[in-house]
Amino acid sequence: MSLELSEQELFRRQSAEQMRALGINPYPAPLYEVNVQTTEILENYPKDNTLYQEVSIAGRIMSRRIMGAAAFAVIQDSVGKIQLYIKRDEICPEEDKTMYNTVFKKLLDIGDIIGVKGYVFVTQMGETSIHVKELTVLSKSLRPLPVVKEKDGVIYDAFTNPEARYRQRYLDLIVNPEIKDVFTKRTKIINTIRNFFDEKGYLEVETPVLQNIPGGAAARPFITHHNALDIPLYLRIANELFLKRLIVGGFDGVYEFSRNFRNEGMDRTHNPEFTAMEVYVAYKDYFWMMDFTEEMIERVAIAINGDTKVTLGDKEIDFKRPYKRVTMGEAILEHTGYDINIMSEEELFAACKKMNIEVDSTMGKGKLIDEIFGEKCEHHYVQPTFIYDYPKEMSPLTKEHRSNPELTERFELFINGKELANAYSELNDPIDQLDRFQQQLKLQERGDTEAMFIDYDFVRALEYGMPPTSGMGIGIDRLTMFMTNSPSIQDVLFFPQMKPEKND
Repeated sequence: MSLELSEQELFRRQSAEQMRALGINPYPAPLYEVNVQTTEILENYPKDNTLYQEVSIAGRIMSRRIMGAAAFAVIQDSVGKIQLYIKRDEICPEEDKTMYNTVFKKLLDIGDIIGVKGYVFVTQMGETSIHVKELTVLSKSLRPLPVVKEKDGVIYDAFTNPEARYRQRYLDLIVNPEIKDVFTKRTKIINTIRNFFDEKGYLEVETPVLQNIPGGAAARPFITHHNALDIPLYLRIANELFLKRLIVGGFDGVYEFSRNFRNEGMDRTHNPEFTAMEVYVAYKDYFWMMDFTEEMIERVAIAINGDTKVTLGDKEIDFKRPYKRVTMGEAILEHTGYDINIMSEEELFAACKKMNIEVDSTMGKGKLIDEIFGEKCEHHYVQPTFIYDYPKEMSPLTKEHRSNPELTERFELFINGKELANAYSELNDPIDQLDRFQQQLKLQERGDTEAMFIDYDFVRALEYGMPPTSGMGIGIDRLTMFMTNSPSIQDVLFFPQMKPEKND
């Protein structure tokens, strides 16, 4: 970020000072009443001039064309753009033409925010416009916008650099307003899921972001310090253990949209701060949750795109249920030829080496299986597919499989080669849960920085009795990517994490 002002920036600051010298505040405090938005006018204006004869609207100047005592300009509000027609003699009193001759012609720039009052009409060229009778300066822009220009078929000044767009999202929203559609759909996705759960009678709750123990997932946490208590605290990596405490407490169904934090790598599908939704329902199992999940995802697809079929890059994904179901053992056997159900940790390690999968001595059996599946299998599952029955070592919070003690009742939903949802029949045996935590502690001692901590209070909660329960978590950012055909998680976050800017 440059600390030196450009010629344009100096000129705009001088313009703001000249406004003040004329008695015009470039940043006035009073409320400006807006009674209509651009799209409402453009969609509803009748050609007989019977509506919108007294409009008051505000927006940012995006272009202007001055023709002596008259001018045309385009302003942009939060939903669209509309043309203005401005005549000097109508916006200025007879004895003083300052507002037009000096302010509008010389001191206002593209990017400035103004308010106008007037009436709507249709120009001879057939463009619905506002005939301005009153103009008010609302905010002076001190930096020029990168407004697109075109000459001889070549486009100049388009604000398309991804890093600049993510870093200056406010500017991206101004000059590329079409991206607002992605974030509008994101909100609609959340509301669709919320309404779906509310119809089922489940309770939306809130759980702590600052936690004594980072539980509920295998991930590296962010650590902070609470001065008054003089203790370390962790930003939550998941809210699972708190939500299950509420099931212990007597709720039949709870859910939360939570902001989670994981101190891990960043790429096109991962941001260290992300939004997840988790839901827990008593007296259900993972087979019920599969049905529940595909019903929810299908509803979201229809709500956002009007169809179960969604374009994602060069592929068409169909979210119409039911979804394909494949066990993890079947998936790995099909794509690698290895039967993980009969392999020891040493054999899995050797197999990874043979398949050129990067592994190290800190990885236990579960981590090795996870690496095999991630490297050799998951990219094959483009259409929605449930991968289920995970080995016990991969799932320390999951109930043991009812017919195979080496497995757990867990599934993940894969779409376009990426995990979207993760769900279990929840482990509610406190003795088994403590043993699983202790196994995770051994992995920590081997150097696994993502192994889980032991949460003794959660074990104590289970000792009071938790009913059979199924839980499911889903990444809202990734779901939004799928539903809006966005190739990067940065495209669906208003303010993705970025490296700090260096001062020139």
